[in-house]
Amino acid sequence: MGRGTLRIYLGSAPGVGKTYAMLAEAHRRVERGTDCVVALVEHHDRPRTEVMLHGLEQIPRAEIDYRSAVFTEMDVDAVLERAPAVALVDELAHTNVPGSRNAKRWQDVEELLKAGIDVISTVNIQHLESLGDVVESITGVRQQETVPDEVVRRADQIELVDMSPQALRRRMAHGNIYQPDKLDAALSNYFRPGNLTALRELALLWTADRVDEYLQQYRGEHNIRTTWQARERIVVGLTGGPEGRTLIRRASRMAAKGSGSEILAVYIARSDGLTSASPKELAVQRTLVEDVGGTFHHVIGDDIPAALLEFARGVNATQIVLGSSRRKTWQYIYGPGVGATVARESGPDLDVHIVTHEEVAKGRGLPIARGARLGRARIIWGWLVGVAGSILLSLLLRSLENGPGLANDVLLFLFLTVAAALLGGLRPALASAAVGVMLLNYWFTPPTHTLTVQDPENFVAIVIFFAVAVAVSSVVDLAARRTHQAARLRAESEILSFLAGSVLRGETALDALLERVRETFAMESVALLERASDVDPWTCAGFVGPAPVARPDDADVDMPVGDNMALALSGRVLPAEDRRVLGAFAAQAAVVLDRQRLVSEADRARRLAEGNRIRTALLAAVSHDLRTPLAGIKAAVSSLRSDDVAWSPEDEAELLEGIEDGADRLDHLVGNLLDMSRLQTGTVTPLIREIDLDEVVPMALGGVPEGSVDLDIPETLPMVAVDPGLLERVVANVVENAVKYSPGGEPIAVAASAHGERVELRVVDRGRGVPDEAKERIFEPFQRYGDAPRGAGVGLGLAVSRGFAEAMGGTLDAEDTPGGGLTMVLTLTAAPGRGQAQDRAALPAEATS
Repeated sequence: MGRGTLRIYLGSAPGVGKTYAMLAEAHRRVERGTDCVVALVEHHDRPRTEVMLHGLEQIPRAEIDYRSAVFTEMDVDAVLERAPAVALVDELAHTNVPGSRNAKRWQDVEELLKAGIDVISTVNIQHLESLGDVVESITGVRQQETVPDEVVRRADQIELVDMSPQALRRRMAHGNIYQPDKLDAALSNYFRPGNLTALRELALLWTADRVDEYLQQYRGEHNIRTTWQARERIVVGLTGGPEGRTLIRRASRMAAKGSGSEILAVYIARSDGLTSASPKELAVQRTLVEDVGGTFHHVIGDDIPAALLEFARGVNATQIVLGSSRRKTWQYIYGPGVGATVARESGPDLDVHIVTHEEVAKGRGLPIARGARLGRARIIWGWLVGVAGSILLSLLLRSLENGPGLANDVLLFLFLTVAAALLGGLRPALASAAVGVMLLNYWFTPPTHTLTVQDPENFVAIVIFFAVAVAVSSVVDLAARRTHQAARLRAESEILSFLAGSVLRGETALDALLERVRETFAMESVALLERASDVDPWTCAGFVGPAPVARPDDADVDMPVGDNMALALSGRVLPAEDRRVLGAFAAQAAVVLDRQRLVSEADRARRLAEGNRIRTALLAAVSHDLRTPLAGIKAAVSSLRSDDVAWSPEDEAELLEGIEDGADRLDHLVGNLLDMSRLQTGTVTPLIREIDLDEVVPMALGGVPEGSVDLDIPETLPMVAVDPGLLERVVANVVENAVKYSPGGEPIAVAASAHGERVELRVVDRGRGVPDEAKERIFEPFQRYGDAPRGAGVGLGLAVSRGFAEAMGGTLDAEDTPGGGLTMVLTLTAAPGRGQAQDRAALPAEATS
């Protein structure tokens, strides 16, 4: 069953007609045949509202006793049992009486929605949690009952119920809202025209924001990039320079001319991290933007005009405010500038305002080279080789009496140009070509020491040199950029290949994946955050690194995964091109988290299934194995108490012996059941200490007939680190099982030996043995092998023994006995460095004899 839909009638003030509109909608739906009921409606003795309840089915309210009084609230259980298609629930922000099912009515509504019931509700603007302080400052009344904004925003439909202040006051004066004795106080206090106008504006603005969210969602779903001028949005382009404050204040004045205008300041940084912006100035401008009611945004982009226009169109902006360029006149040789480019490419849907300021034409330094990714050192070497190298080459050639000739001179200068392109990129190479042309013309083409060329062939050679130099420089720079892009794409492909491989391998280590994210993007910490719903707080599902963030808003980079999950990274701002790979990591992190939870649920289901199987077997054991000795005890006791038979002393002794044997069997069975229960619940906590095997094993043989065990435990064995009580139970169970299956009259062998840091205790019988395929199955609970009699036990002895052995850090396995039979091998840990073998080896021979 899907989730129900929520429709809310939002009122600007009490009495505007929310409940009336809700009931009118209910009548329309009932007329169309919709199953609609009134779960709870407060008519407050308003005649017109009360009349609207006629003809609608009403669910009886639940009565709650509180402080010697009876209150009524919505009966959630009754509504869920009735299961209508639509339920009417008035006053969403209402606080329920203590003792109710939920503390707030909106939580009751949430239950109805989860059950698939559509809900129509009402709420006033003053009850929204975020507006509590604003409403109090306007009306002087603090609202005690509030509802989280997100609950209202999550509604599928919000309809504003509005009325002018004059009309609402007239309605009150006619007695349609309050009783006459409360009328004057209401009109002169809360319902003053100024208060109602302010509340009305709050309701209109809040609803407009909600409409704007719908619009943004629609534009995103339909990939609409053109601007819809439904609302003035002013984008301020900041460079981090001092003119930014002037631009922000100018944009604020522009926004003040139109009600509801929005200011968005954006600073665009290059992906290589090189910038001339002042961090301190940016912080000041961020504060100024927030003071004027705007928002500050940090965007990564190498093409500043394109990134600015992309951001403006993405937020559906209508105006862009830019400052006049701070570049000097000669610096326009590098291009028309950001302002001119944005104005040219903005199109008819974006207005671009160029604002003058005090820093115009004062200079801002050379623009950062597009090859800045090469590194500052390489760029400097490129300029040195291209310019200084050309000058030095010309001096060297001039010092030669017989130079190599103009053709070879051209080739040498071309070599320096290519070297400058390889080192520093395009701009050093172009400068090298220009300097080379000047030097060739001045020093090496007749007439020398002038910039004129006499021989046309020399002129053609110089022109060809410049053309070839520019072409080669462009090709080399293009190749360098393509190499950079190829390297990046190769790195991305390796990352995506790693992710695909992890999916195919079924890797489920969330911490390892988050650590890979941290290493890949050079971050300080990475956290995977999630929440149950939009109104619930964020919780951390996994993190790596110090001080992970608690909310996506606090992170330097956040990548949403669905509606209620996000990957949050702290350390630095990532360029836009990295977000594609980060999105793949985020999706894989969500998959890994889901897989971990599925594995956990599968393990839990397996444990439940195992528990059910054990309970079923336990019932079978109780129904037979435990009742058999009880029946024997009951029969013997009844016989002894009977007055009809005169029992001889021998008969009485035999009956008492039967009672004792039955009680021993019961004690043994119940002990094994309790031990198995402790193992299943994980409550076995061994108390490990060092002890000799010859102190424990003889005590474990007390339950077997005398002479049925041949014991061989050398005195030179090292001590073992075990829990003596658990070890005794293990040995007793294993020995009793071996004696039970050993042929009559043939004793079993119990022998111990040392193997490095392990000590083995072998229990050997000469019975019929166990096939290889059944050697593991005999250690499962409630397993009997072969034709073991039902009264011989419930099949827990070996299962308990293995569980106790593993709890002490040992193992218990089954092997075939040479010549026939079964050998149980109990392997234990030897005590470190304190074995008796070493102690006794240091004693005289007569002391150990």
